[in-house]
Amino acid sequence: MTNPPHSAESPGHAAPNGAPVMHALHQTTLGGPEVLQLTELPRPAPGPGQILVAVHAAGLNPTDFKHRALRIFLPSPPLTLGWDVSGTVVETGYGVTLFRPGDEVFGMLPYPHGAGSHAEYVTGPARAFAAKPAGIDHVQAAALPLAALTAWQALVDTAGLRAGQRVLIHAAAGGVGHLAVQIARERGAHVTGTASAPKHDFLRELGADACIDHRSEDFTDTEKRYDDVLDALGGQTATRSVWPTVAVRRRSAAWAGGPQLGLPPGRPRTPASAMWMPARARSTAQPRARRRVAASGLGR
Repeated sequence: MTNPPHSAESPGHAAPNGAPVMHALHQTTLGGPEVLQLTELPRPAPGPGQILVAVHAAGLNPTDFKHRALRIFLPSPPLTLGWDVSGTVVETGYGVTLFRPGDEVFGMLPYPHGAGSHAEYVTGPARAFAAKPAGIDHVQAAALPLAALTAWQALVDTAGLRAGQRVLIHAAAGGVGHLAVQIARERGAHVTGTASAPKHDFLRELGADACIDHRSEDFTDTEKRYDDVLDALGGQTATRSVWPTVAVRRRSAAWAGGPQLGLPPGRPRTPASAMWMPARARSTAQPRARRRVAASGLGR
């Protein structure tokens, strides 16, 4: 989702009473894409510690269509969805020193109750944003935050991946997976990714050392062992990923989703055989990770 460029000096338009307004993709009921309506709403103002951002691009993630149809963690409509955003700072609230009007920023709004990036303007905590890297445009930047923070928090914050370790990344060509490959490679890890064969060249371009075709190969049928396994699929893939024949480190598996782990009968657990992390990125709690992701050259 993209919006026309805004000027920090000319922030939008006004209602007949002079109050600033904006357009947003808004819904008043749950359902399919047809419930989204382009609606004129009051333009928000930044509170203490917040910034007002003119949205140039907003990301779309599976959580958006799930909330559109089911609301999940949010109250009942009316709703304006969207968490990933890239744009220009228009106004800063009291106490903000990180940014000033005119700065280009990107970030993830607080999940879940900070949604609202599918609009011309949005407010959010300054610490939820980072300076947009000059080497990527707003569309690329808006596609990064949720997926990249999920990968970072799984591999770095949760698993503590270090140089020289071996990591297996399932669905490595997916939204989280392809960013996890780049993060793991940058940290000096040996990276193996599972994906269908046509995607292997793409993974190698991102830095994967080895690829496994999940359609024709069994990732457990190998003499290779991994220090960590990143799995966002769940189910049997998650269960088999923590078998001692696959993962050997005390922190043997970390992933971002899936059902509660259940090992099949007769399969011994590795020490601390699985580490669970939330199925969503912890947005405002990760300013350090956000800045690191911004500086890491992701977004291929």
